Amino acid sequence: MKNILVATAIAFAFTAPFAMAQDKQTATATFVGKDGKEAGRASLTAAASGGVLIEVEVTGLPANRWVAFHVHETGKCDAASHHESAGKHFNPGETEHGFLAAKGPHAGDMPNQYVGEDGTLRAQVFDSMVSLDDKKNGIRGRALMVHANSDDYRSQPSGDAGDRLACGVIE
Repeated sequence: MKNILVATAIAFAFTAPFAMAQDKQTATATFVGKDGKEAGRASLTAAASGGVLIEVEVTGLPANRWVAFHVHETGKCDAASHHESAGKHFNPGETEHGFLAAKGPHAGDMPNQYVGEDGTLRAQVFDSMVSLDDKKNGIRGRALMVHANSDDYRSQPSGDAGDRLACGVIE
């Protein structure tokens, strides 16, 4: 019995730091739709070279259309407020909105995503301007947002992206 306890303690001593490091490298977000019901999930993984890979699946969206997908500054997704609780786009560098703006983009700007015939957005998006836990560009505790329209990549302050359809807090 004593040997089992020693072996368990040794195994924990070697694996616990790895597990804690792994947790800092990943995050999740559960999306809430306009109706306040769960609408999907995202998995976020920090890249070793910087940036974050976001794998997302959100249902109940308008079919066969491009929609804007952004990081918003506040980690609150209140459907009663039409997700206005998530605040503005995440913009720690105080730049202009959009990939086509002369002084853009925001760190939270990401490419438009396509919603399929079944009303589901499925995508893998890499945002090189953010991290999960960096103090300035960190997005853990902020929100991912799916909008009703596509982003025109230049209109200020949000690309004329329209209503907020689904919101997920990054945890």
